[in-house]
Amino acid sequence: MLMMLLGLVVFIGIHVVASLRGLRAQLIASVGEGAYKGFFSLLAASGLLLTVYGFVLWRASGSAHIWTPPLGLRHVTLLLMLLASIAAVAAYVPSHLRTWLKHPLLVAVKTWAFAHLLANGDAASMVLFGAVLAWAVYDRIALKRRGAPVPPAPAGWVGDALAVGGGVVLYALLAFVFHPHVIGVPVM
Repeated sequence: MLMMLLGLVVFIGIHVVASLRGLRAQLIASVGEGAYKGFFSLLAASGLLLTVYGFVLWRASGSAHIWTPPLGLRHVTLLLMLLASIAAVAAYVPSHLRTWLKHPLLVAVKTWAFAHLLANGDAASMVLFGAVLAWAVYDRIALKRRGAPVPPAPAGWVGDALAVGGGVVLYALLAFVFHPHVIGVPVM
């Protein structure tokens, strides 16, 4: 449990520092942009690895069961994960979806976290997915307050087709390859 919590503090903490533009600018001015980005990447990756490893250890040691999700929520979770996958791909493809969602990667993270809160009732999952959801909501509010620009929509709809098609492929890879073989929990 402590390892996952430490990982969450590091991962979320470094992202909160990045959202505080004044502090971020001071850090870049003092160490340089390259060093800042390198240190940010190192801390973010370390926090992510600690979080994942701590989560695995906590669940393996018998995380307390808080609630038992109804079977019907599994279908809701699968649908939400399809939407999250499409939003994640839309973050990297110029499309109407990207413009409409404004910050599609944060939409994907929020949807992913919420979907996993619906599907899991153990304490480790509730803490992990709840913390990630709270951070993503905070980050979206921070982006809105500082007026982060939204990319304009392109002329055609090819990007939208690519985002949806790529999202479906990502969804299939997550559901049929990643989740059963890496996470060890088949979802289909």
